[in-house]
Amino acid sequence: MGPSLARVWLAALTVLIGVLSPIVGPEWIPPVAMALPMLAAGLLLPRSSLLFLLAVSAAMVGYDEGVLGWEKTRPGGVLVVALASLYAYRLANTREQLGVQGFRGESMLVDLRDRLRAQGELPRLPVGWESEALLRSAGSHSFGGDFLVAARTGDGSTLELALVDVSGKGVDAATRALLLSGALGGLLGAVAPHEFLPAANRYLLRQQWLDGFATAVHLVVDLNTGRFVVESAGHPPPAHFISGSGTWRLIHGDAVPLGVLPDADFVGANGMLAGGDALLLYTDGLVENAEREISVGIDKLVGEAERLVTQGFRYGASRLIETVPPDASDDRALLMLWRS
Repeated sequence: MGPSLARVWLAALTVLIGVLSPIVGPEWIPPVAMALPMLAAGLLLPRSSLLFLLAVSAAMVGYDEGVLGWEKTRPGGVLVVALASLYAYRLANTREQLGVQGFRGESMLVDLRDRLRAQGELPRLPVGWESEALLRSAGSHSFGGDFLVAARTGDGSTLELALVDVSGKGVDAATRALLLSGALGGLLGAVAPHEFLPAANRYLLRQQWLDGFATAVHLVVDLNTGRFVVESAGHPPPAHFISGSGTWRLIHGDAVPLGVLPDADFVGANGMLAGGDALLLYTDGLVENAEREISVGIDKLVGEAERLVTQGFRYGASRLIETVPPDASDDRALLMLWRS
């Protein structure tokens, strides 16, 4: 239905409600029912047409008041119609800014959210390798600033992934995360592994976001030998469980976050994942808040991870992301990769 036809139908429905209310009785068709076509107009009409419908509603409310009297039209009903009109106008304004009609804006956001989640799914790994990745947004939001991109590159013998934490939290960081995840996902396998973080840094600098920095950890694993290289851009240090000694070792990196310095240097740390070894990657929402130093949070995370050694790493990420975070006020993500 086009906007012109919708305006005619909604205006006719408003007039019909206003005329029938005194005839049938406000008990069956109350004047407050004029709020329904007004809400529909917020989804279907531009603001200019909405103002026309608002004038029609005001006229019919006045008509009903004159015929029925103030006692039967009731001030509460008039207030509901007025509030529905304000909400409809704001909704129409949002739709015009987005350039969409009806519920397409919400559908678009749902589609983007699903694409972000799908892009963060870990690829199927060879026998002997297992993994688990979890992301939680701040509060109850579906969107957050933490995301994961992963792929098997080359001939499929290499696992390459990046865990990223965009500045901000919740919905505020979600739009930047959606844009950045697509760009970084396209870089996996398209550039040499040692060029991944420099390319991501240059991309972020070109965006010129006011609050647009991001921390990231980039991991490249040879699935045949178990050798890995991990690079950090201002990210909390990954933890490596070495089954031979039964201990967790932090892999520290001193590079600055992405999007801060044009000539940032990212130095990789080499390691080996032997049978029984594991890697733990996470974002700062899991270990830090305003009341707790990040070092204290990392110690708690490693302490909880030590309990997984005897229980097994499977489903360990689920246990850690539920027990370690100090609160749910920040986005948090956690990835575990291990050899069985």
